[in-house]
Amino acid sequence: MKANELQIINFLQTPKVQFVIPVYQRNYDWTTTECEELLKDIISVREENRSSHFIGSIVFIHEGIYSTSEVRELIIIDGQQRLTTINILFVALYSFSLENGKKQDADMLYNTFLINQYVQYEISKLKLKQTDANSVAFKAILVGTEKGIDDYSNVIENYNYFRGIITEENFQTILEGLHRLIFVEISLERGKDDPQRIFESLNSTGLDLSQSDLIRNFILMDLPHLGQTKVYEAVWSPIEQNARDITKRTSLVSDYIRDYLTLKNKKIPNKNKVYAEFKGLYQNKKDETYHQELENIKSLSYHYKKFVNPSTVPDKLIRRELEYIHRLEINVAYPFLLQVFEDEENGIINKDELIKVLKLVQSFVWRRFIIGLPTSALNKIFMTLYSEIDSEEYYESLAVALLKKGGSLKFPTNEEIKVALRDKDLYNTQAKNRNYLFELLENFKNKEHVDTSNEQITVEHIFPRTPCPEWEDELRPESYFDFKEKYLNTIGNLTLSGNNGALSNRTFKEKKEMNEAGKEQGYIFSRLWLNTYLQKIDKWDISAFEERLKIIYERFLKIWEYPDVVVFDSRDAEEQNIFDADTPTYKKLEYFIFEDTKIDEEAVAQMYFYVLKQLYQKNSELLLEGQEIIKITRNIKDFRDGREIANGWFVEANIDSNTKFSALKKLLTIYEMEEELFIKYQSGPVNSGEPGKFSIRRKYWQQLIPLLEGTGLFTKIKPTKDHWLSTGAGKSGINFTMIITKSCVRVELGILSSSKETNKRDFKRLYQQKSDIETAFGRPLEWQELPDNKMSRIKTEMTGINLFNEGDWDQMNQFFIENLPRFERAFKEQILRLK
Repeated sequence: MKANELQIINFLQTPKVQFVIPVYQRNYDWTTTECEELLKDIISVREENRSSHFIGSIVFIHEGIYSTSEVRELIIIDGQQRLTTINILFVALYSFSLENGKKQDADMLYNTFLINQYVQYEISKLKLKQTDANSVAFKAILVGTEKGIDDYSNVIENYNYFRGIITEENFQTILEGLHRLIFVEISLERGKDDPQRIFESLNSTGLDLSQSDLIRNFILMDLPHLGQTKVYEAVWSPIEQNARDITKRTSLVSDYIRDYLTLKNKKIPNKNKVYAEFKGLYQNKKDETYHQELENIKSLSYHYKKFVNPSTVPDKLIRRELEYIHRLEINVAYPFLLQVFEDEENGIINKDELIKVLKLVQSFVWRRFIIGLPTSALNKIFMTLYSEIDSEEYYESLAVALLKKGGSLKFPTNEEIKVALRDKDLYNTQAKNRNYLFELLENFKNKEHVDTSNEQITVEHIFPRTPCPEWEDELRPESYFDFKEKYLNTIGNLTLSGNNGALSNRTFKEKKEMNEAGKEQGYIFSRLWLNTYLQKIDKWDISAFEERLKIIYERFLKIWEYPDVVVFDSRDAEEQNIFDADTPTYKKLEYFIFEDTKIDEEAVAQMYFYVLKQLYQKNSELLLEGQEIIKITRNIKDFRDGREIANGWFVEANIDSNTKFSALKKLLTIYEMEEELFIKYQSGPVNSGEPGKFSIRRKYWQQLIPLLEGTGLFTKIKPTKDHWLSTGAGKSGINFTMIITKSCVRVELGILSSSKETNKRDFKRLYQQKSDIETAFGRPLEWQELPDNKMSRIKTEMTGINLFNEGDWDQMNQFFIENLPRFERAFKEQILRLK
């Protein structure tokens, strides 16, 4: 690495050089604010007659990862914002010169700073070489065609800013100021310096680059030049296009990657540590699983686009539900919904089931809002929710999982809704919530959709906020008091009207019959469902309020349904805070969640040691001072069965589960972390002989994997509760999968990359070799193109068995032992040919 201080002018006018902005760099995002500051510095260094002004450093690989025969490429890895902006300023100066008869200045600027004058090939001409949409905009301002570009571009905006500033009076001042800019040139030698590490060091604060910029850099930087372009165009560019708010024109890539990591790890990363989390997971970028992961990130990004831009969804029924979720800002559900939508695209569920899931998510969140439960609890629910879905009973398992939540995580019952609707102020709430409520109430099973967002339709108080004196005459004192103090802003007293101003504080009879100037302002003329009951009554009193509230409540239950599923009636089956849980005697865990991290673990002891280690890392002094709660020493001989928790400190392991529970609860109280440990017991006591199906599946996989011979496919795969195990087949987007269900076992090849077209093409190429593949396998296979789904698959299976009958396990094992190695060998060579 070499570092030199020099003038920016000398750097930019180097002959036969291209300054290459690689694809892994962040977008050019300087605005006119930064341009104004730079121009101010350029002008002031000349006007104040200072010898120089320092603008920072520019870091580049001096040989470049790739060079043409004509020019030497300098790959810019830091400083591209300043370098690009100065080039835009030179273009603005060049344009000003052309328009004002300064031909000599124009030629000098153009041939010295903007192009390589004496080169043969057009690709070598421009000194600033960009590889994204900015290159189109830069070429346009250089040739004067920028007005023909409709898309927003910071390049064009900043060019127009500079053109508006440059005048005859300051032209020379700006040129001379540019000559006084100095910077530190840091050149890295390819093969000796580590560009990634230097890049991270320069941007270690995380202030200059977004998390997505750092991730893009991590994915692309150390690839060969052609490899960068290929991966950028095939993987990263689609992700950037999908994770973007098309209305606000803002990037949401950092948010998307955060949601993806939440789905994968069942833990929500800190917003400022998304890059660190991503990098930690994928250190070995040569491993096949890394490329599979990139393919999966890309695949799920197409669904993320639907969430943040519902208007792009073609299906009107799915679009409507996503619009509701988007309007309610149920962003915490995105990690869960990413995989749900992928399952629908792969044919695991159909469109009707998907819509049921979207409605269920709304029911769950909206009911919680109505009864006033904290929204903060939703993070804990949705980050792990997909792991509780059984794809054989998709909707039912989801509904059961939500209904089993307890405490602050619960799914509110109909009775709780009934009480809340009577008392909750639904007028003085966020407009998005109020509009959502009225829109769905009004349009339930309404063939003619009413646009309740129409500014002429407003929320109307039946009993007014400032009632006229006649209201006191018409109502008994206690009823008047109840309306004014208790029920004024509740749903029973609220309706919609296109004549709110006209109805105002009038009596109920006037509001109902009003028809001034033939404009039919009264309730009796309304076509809105919310006013149908009001048309039938002559008086608005508490009795009428109660009846209307009942009608609205019954409609509410049909819109935001409470799931009609059978739930195992045991608190053991709930996910609950450790402070609410029953004693762990004769019980095993299904999992526990500590500080938003879900751990699949059966033993209470393992949870105990895990939490102690985490508490030690948080505040070791606080833990060590709590000797009256738990004895901790450096001498293992102080204990019957000492277990090290951290840094040479030991605790007693030979204590019962109840004592462990008690100690954890006391420690969590001291640490003020009472809401950070949740547990879920396995269904039923551990000695009942009736373990849940999730435990049975995990148990089956545990005994099967060591028996597999002649294949290394699943040696690194951990047993799970799922009815399937998958592993890579040697090409991104293609997996070998073992599947167990209630009635069959099978081995299949799944072709499920992010591109439906690629999947169908690969399936057809394999199908062309059907005869050879089936000959190698030894018998016919079932080939399923699944033209309506994104994925395709090829499989062999055996029916007539039952996973939940251990007497069938030997037969199931034999199926996998015999078929999996032959299945792998039959496809191995053909899959390699697909690459």
